[in-house]
Amino acid sequence: MPSTIVSFADGSLTGDGVVTRVETFPEGVVVVVDASPFHPVDHTWPDQPGDSGELIVGDARAAVVEAVMAASSDAGEFTVGNGIPVKRGAEGWTWLVGHRLAAEAPEGLVPGATVTLSVDAMRRAGLSRGHTACHLASLALDLAVADLWRKDPGADALGNPDFEGRANQSSRIDEDGAVDEYRLGKSLRRAGFDTETFAATLDARAARINAQLADWVASGASSRIEVEGPTIVDRRRWHCELPEGEAVILCGGTHVASLSEFASIEVALDLSDPQLLVMTTTAVPAV
Repeated sequence: MPSTIVSFADGSLTGDGVVTRVETFPEGVVVVVDASPFHPVDHTWPDQPGDSGELIVGDARAAVVEAVMAASSDAGEFTVGNGIPVKRGAEGWTWLVGHRLAAEAPEGLVPGATVTLSVDAMRRAGLSRGHTACHLASLALDLAVADLWRKDPGADALGNPDFEGRANQSSRIDEDGAVDEYRLGKSLRRAGFDTETFAATLDARAARINAQLADWVASGASSRIEVEGPTIVDRRRWHCELPEGEAVILCGGTHVASLSEFASIEVALDLSDPQLLVMTTTAVPAV
């Protein structure tokens, strides 16, 4: 069984495919199709939720609650989501997109059947805005705290000190927003980051981030996904033509085609726990 061919990177919301596998798990029925427009949640870094939508076979429609990563080993093991014991791309495994159903598979949804796949367009658009806004917020955060480094932490996609890469411990993307958490403990201080000055100037840093985000939204910069190949396991990169230069970030999610799709993007910074920065990003879609 070859890896699933995916088309979500170019914005596709519909497609046809052939069912290759139907498996039942405690969480529900999972259907694998040879080609899919659905974006699955990544089991190793589950920041963006999987697409929802439906599979259509004949006159029957099966609701897809969420697309998930699935994998089949050369030894015959088939697993999905958190049950996958290896990282994506590991040798000896074939990588697939699974479509978790809301109910039992309808009659006719069996291996060999041709199906039409349809993604929930409104949810996909919201998640794409949330993911693009998340990347922009992280780049603006890096820029806003660039003066607080006493050592070189490495560079981000715009050449600024990479606070995101050094401190981020989790990212959760939702429709039109995201929540990111950053560690501000001893290891970051040893790496040369001035956490005390950051805490004392938190409001000014947030204002700086939001001013930068407003400038980027106003630029209407183009945004796209570059793919190395057609399958779910092939690498994908997000490109955004910002005024400061092109930002390129390795990313498996979905994104907007232009920053003109936003009316605004803003962040709020919470340092209630001095060891943990929580950045909440909120995007407002353009009318």
